[in-house]
Amino acid sequence: MTKLTEEELSRKLEDAEGWSREDGKWIVKSYRFAAYLDGIEFVRDIAGIAELELNHHPMIAIDYKLIKVRLTSWRAGGLTALDFEAAARFDEAFERRRTDR
Repeated sequence: MTKLTEEELSRKLEDAEGWSREDGKWIVKSYRFAAYLDGIEFVRDIAGIAELELNHHPMIAIDYKLIKVRLTSWRAGGLTALDFEAAARFDEAFERRRTDR
């Protein structure tokens, strides 16, 4: 796992809608839900992706109907392509949950 260069990070962030860089080593996004349990189900969705498919685990904060997700790659000492892959997969899970209604 290789840490991305500043140029690579800038390009990937342009394509990662709603994600922003925080403290130089994290990418962060907040997802808002209509109901508390909808957010909890989303957390279950991304936990499954993180554990069972990617083996790459986010930091997750639950603030009622707002879920904040933070990603970094500890072993690489910063952001890697895997962080952006996880971000894209989490965004897909969010869109699926929104369209399933």
